[in-house]
Amino acid sequence: MWSKKQKQKPKPRSGAADTLITVDTKINGDISFTGVLFVDGLVKGNVTAKDGNHSLLTVGAQGHIEGDIKVPQVVIYGYIKGDVRTSEHLNLKKESRVEGDVFYNLLEMAIGASVNGKLVKKDTATKLLDHNLGVDSTKDDLEKALDG
Repeated sequence: MWSKKQKQKPKPRSGAADTLITVDTKINGDISFTGVLFVDGLVKGNVTAKDGNHSLLTVGAQGHIEGDIKVPQVVIYGYIKGDVRTSEHLNLKKESRVEGDVFYNLLEMAIGASVNGKLVKKDTATKLLDHNLGVDSTKDDLEKALDG
């Protein structure tokens, strides 16, 4: 009658933060977390979610991160200076700014958001790694091949 089945943890929803970094908070150092992290302050360091979960990082309008981000789900309203790597979903809201490369699986980008760097879809990144130009290839050889 009573089952001892383990329930899977639901995916985190924005609005229910486990950890909150407020506007007046400044952190120097890397952050590793699980669950939901909301940053509206300044973080100088990398932000990483522990493997094997559906963690969510939200960077508020006053949020500012100087470092690389590696989190499955990311919502950005503020400013990021560093690379952003998501395995599930990236949502760039109006007036968000990213100065760095963005690696994503699913991307939503509002009008007014900006990325100063490369946008690399996860499937594309894997294909690029498998492509072999040869040991003696140079940047000029690549440009000639593309031009002609």
